[in-house]
Amino acid sequence: MDGIFSRVELVAGPEKLEAFGRARVILFGVGGVGSWCAEGLIRSGVSHLTLVDSDVVSVTNINRQRMATTRTVGRPKVEALRDMLLEINPDAQIETVRAVYSEDTAAGFDLDSYDYVVDAIDSLKDKSALLLHAAASRATLFSAMGAALKIDPTRVRVAEFWDVRGCPLAAAIRKKYRRAGTLPAKKFLCVYDDEVLPNRGDAPTENMASGSTSKAVINGSLAHITAIFGFTLAGLILKDIYSD
Repeated sequence: MDGIFSRVELVAGPEKLEAFGRARVILFGVGGVGSWCAEGLIRSGVSHLTLVDSDVVSVTNINRQRMATTRTVGRPKVEALRDMLLEINPDAQIETVRAVYSEDTAAGFDLDSYDYVVDAIDSLKDKSALLLHAAASRATLFSAMGAALKIDPTRVRVAEFWDVRGCPLAAAIRKKYRRAGTLPAKKFLCVYDDEVLPNRGDAPTENMASGSTSKAVINGSLAHITAIFGFTLAGLILKDIYSD
């Protein structure tokens, strides 16, 4: 549709706008961070996007996830998000995959066929696997570290994975890699925040993935922080394309 990206073109120019449209991006995790990243990409002219997530929209997602409303509760997240994104750009090519990325499912994803891999996974085990596999691919990798238990937007930062400080999730992943003696094949940038607030009251737990018996503590989170994380990830992709 004519005019949708006219203001993007004023900033980036016609050649870079075309480059945005050619970029192939796969996004793992479309929750509080990933959903806003997807919106930022689609609104900026990225037209080839694969969304990967196994979960469905719940009432507790409404406070921070882009596609989560009272009308979408119970729908697969990737489908609800795809429908919302196609209302922005009906010509976008958006593929949805209802799956968990893990060591068991990794072979089903051809990461080399993408220009960019975005990690917005919560599970430490699955996130660690994705980062290793994506860093070994031809794609450029960007990752979101922990976005929960934060309220100060001025503390959101970008750093190379090994330089992230004050983030318990990044520290846990680095420890896991050192113990296993397996390190990412290349450097990659992360969005992170060194603020860690306490949960107020007893934090509930839930299964980390469908069919999993392990449980994770549910941490509080706010829309403005998760959206900043997501939009920053989108911005890193756009900046990389623009700078090429």
